[in-house]
Amino acid sequence: MEDLQQALRQLYFGSSTRAKIWRYALLVFDIVTIGYFIVSAMIDPDRVYHDIDYVIAGVLFLDYAARLIAAPRPWRYVGSFTSIADVIVIVSLVIPALMENFGFLRVVRMLRLMRSYHLLKELRDASKWFRRNEEIFQSAVNLIVFIFVVTAVVFVVEHDRNANINNYMDALYFTVTTLTTTGFGDITMTDTVGRIMTVVIMIFGVALFLRLVQTIFRPSKVNLPCPDCGLSRHDPDAVHCKHCGRVLNIPTEGDWT
Repeated sequence: MEDLQQALRQLYFGSSTRAKIWRYALLVFDIVTIGYFIVSAMIDPDRVYHDIDYVIAGVLFLDYAARLIAAPRPWRYVGSFTSIADVIVIVSLVIPALMENFGFLRVVRMLRLMRSYHLLKELRDASKWFRRNEEIFQSAVNLIVFIFVVTAVVFVVEHDRNANINNYMDALYFTVTTLTTTGFGDITMTDTVGRIMTVVIMIFGVALFLRLVQTIFRPSKVNLPCPDCGLSRHDPDAVHCKHCGRVLNIPTEGDWT
């Protein structure tokens, strides 16, 4: 058992080439499964076929068990957000096939994206480009997660209530038009639950959506607090602080082009 635990710790937490390949393979698996969740919601919205769900659930269960064995403090890992998200996703893949009343759990499958955040440190160490654009990358991932989670909620809640929302793409279309305040009006909520949900999306979603988009498209900045005024964000090639004029010494790698 100790040998297995040591081997798994090397795979999940080690710095060897083999460990890095293993973790990147897990990231690819996350991306593929998320793509499957989205596509399956469009072509099989009623979840009639569950064979692939069972296979994914089996792989996720083995991965979860391996992480639990490799964890320095297993009980602490069980209570972590990553662990809870994985358990919910595994349950969401199995339970709807047995008890259709729990079909709403498919919405939490988008939480697989959250688990991929553990690779940020590795990407930061491996790529200069990623280090320079890490904030943009994180904002883009957060934006994708936010849009698809909200879309999944809209689809699950309105699929059986609204005749205009027949598949995942309809829900995605409604979500994006609502978040961008475009509101074409060809898809509208006709029930009380849907209207309340739309109000929540407009109040909380629009502000977050605009903030994330702004972060993605604005020029990249360097985090370096000014010793005098405390301004922490500066242009990569700044020589003086824009607020107080203090001379800055921003460390660069000589390739800000």
